[in-house]
Amino acid sequence: MTEREVSKVVVVGGGTAGWLSACLLAARLRDTAATTVEVTLVESPDVPTIGVGEGTWPTMRRTLAQIGLDETDFLLACDGAFKQGSRFDGWRTGVGDDRYYHPFVPPLAGEPRDVVAGWQAHAADQRFAEAVGAQPRICGLDLAPRQRGMPDYAGALNYAYHLDAGKFAALLADHATGRLGVRLVRDHVTDVVTDVDGDIAAVRTRASGEVAGDLFIDCTGQTALLIGRTLATGLVDRSAELFNDSALAVQLPVAAGSPIAAQTVATAHPAGWIWDIGLPTRRGVGCVYASRYMDDEAARTVLDAYLARTAPDIDIAALPARKLSFRSAHRERFWVRNCLAVGLSAGFLEPLEASAIVLIELSLDALIANFPARRDTMDVHARRFDALFRYRWDRIVEFLKLHYVLSERTEPYWRDQRDPATIPPRLAELLAVWRDQPPSSFDLPHADEVFPPASYQYVLYGMGFPPPAKARDAGAGIIGGLVQVEQRARALAAGLPTHRAYLDALRRERGAVIMERH
Repeated sequence: MTEREVSKVVVVGGGTAGWLSACLLAARLRDTAATTVEVTLVESPDVPTIGVGEGTWPTMRRTLAQIGLDETDFLLACDGAFKQGSRFDGWRTGVGDDRYYHPFVPPLAGEPRDVVAGWQAHAADQRFAEAVGAQPRICGLDLAPRQRGMPDYAGALNYAYHLDAGKFAALLADHATGRLGVRLVRDHVTDVVTDVDGDIAAVRTRASGEVAGDLFIDCTGQTALLIGRTLATGLVDRSAELFNDSALAVQLPVAAGSPIAAQTVATAHPAGWIWDIGLPTRRGVGCVYASRYMDDEAARTVLDAYLARTAPDIDIAALPARKLSFRSAHRERFWVRNCLAVGLSAGFLEPLEASAIVLIELSLDALIANFPARRDTMDVHARRFDALFRYRWDRIVEFLKLHYVLSERTEPYWRDQRDPATIPPRLAELLAVWRDQPPSSFDLPHADEVFPPASYQYVLYGMGFPPPAKARDAGAGIIGGLVQVEQRARALAAGLPTHRAYLDALRRERGAVIMERH
């Protein structure tokens, strides 16, 4: 195995995955890599960016700061808004006031048994998330998580973003090439050149010739040109656990001054669920469904009924729906020889908890923290990377499935979701354990779990899972903490601006600055 230095990284494919990869590699390897690393991105002008509106995780704030983007610039360029978690409507029974929150702020500090015991003993008339944290109330009031005077990426509450994926990719491209020194080859890849050892030596382009590299990042989406077609790395099908394989997506304008939701709304229907993402100028809405339980025509009827209920002034017939087909699956391996798959080329799971972009971030964090200085150590890094990310994909599948297995809905789709044969064995074991104790770090021991124990608690108790029957005395500290949660919720409700007011003020301020310059 050659001891050549890894000094040329080639990102193949643009979009969010490609340009985020290029930005992070260029920004962070300047200070951490053993040698100077040149980053090149090859983007085909023939492949359109797939963007139907995206949700991120709070990790995106750190990512944007690391690559040197101003938060206001980002929000304005991407038609961005704040996301403080998710709200799930109709998942438990589909009847009445059936809803719960999965916020980004964890429950009040304390041992999980004590927190659950305190909720049961002193706030059982409240939903779990609302009793143990202030964020659901702030979301319910359509408030922003921060004041304008706060520093970039700081907030009174933890938050992420909703954004226009196409505009985000364009912003990252401009930043990568204009500020971070990323070389762009805008050309169509016609062939992949391998060397005698089986490594990828270069990608051959239509007009620009060969682009050689030492490490290749496959961001070619579901085509998986490098990891799949060239290196023949197979997929692990997860559709037996996650049934959904289709979506109809629409974008509808919103009236000036209208409220902007501070969370993603996921509304269950007889054979899937509907996402609703609010941006300053539009809403992105999509009906996710399993084609073996619902055909396209029935899905459009479900989507139209939702739109008629939530946007009665919109001409629904004039809204074209974009059909998306997918399969929940991921690669058997994610890093093969000198090629690492990032984004859709690594896999895709239904977008229930917006895990797609955070997996891009986590993949790049792991790569950069353990960047191979030489080719002869790359296989060691690849084995460790594969083990970590197989763990992460398995945990995400389990967490997504958790949303379904606790439902009491009676439609065939929902009944089949509860079939023990479709439940991952580890999740089935944990559900048995959680009848006696709340989810804790003993169940999810990694220091950087994709979903921490608090996330499981929010879904479990939001879906009506019975808390431990023999809950111990919570103690005065937890009782005082519950009182402080209520006090903090009132204070934040009184002091935070509405989501709409915050974002409209950004636009007015930026417009005033532009006028002054001219």
